[in-house]
Amino acid sequence: MDETKLRAQLAYSLSGKGAHMPFDKAVKGFPVELVGRRAAHLAHTAWQQVYHLWIAQWDILEFSRNPSHESPEWPKGYWPKAEPDTPSSWDETVAKFRSDLAAMIELVTDEKNDLLAPFPHGQGQTLLREALLVIDHNSYHVGQLVDLRRLLGVET
Repeated sequence: MDETKLRAQLAYSLSGKGAHMPFDKAVKGFPVELVGRRAAHLAHTAWQQVYHLWIAQWDILEFSRNPSHESPEWPKGYWPKAEPDTPSSWDETVAKFRSDLAAMIELVTDEKNDLLAPFPHGQGQTLLREALLVIDHNSYHVGQLVDLRRLLGVET
């Protein structure tokens, strides 16, 4: 196996490129006045989706690099109320998502980090598994965010 190519593919997939809309395109131009609005038949607002994307990714990142990390309480710690506390919360959370995504990409592309070694503090999890989990989870929820944009009439 060419590990350099694997790391590059993980970085590419983590960035949201390829078959799916990347996070940045899904949040670009989303009107702040609509981030707390629900659409018919969807369970969460854009604010809840973005916060959930960030907190879940942060949790996985921290688990991957910090043996003493403690995850937030499920589900309370992963799903906020429908609207952000302040208008700036949206931009701040988007920025934290981007920063943590960059950190996850850095973690998987750093050849000093073994992709296949189980974490001593885990239950068999590896960095490869955690990267794939971030890819899968982000793809799922960015897709929901895209659907929400369309239902709220926000251009993509």
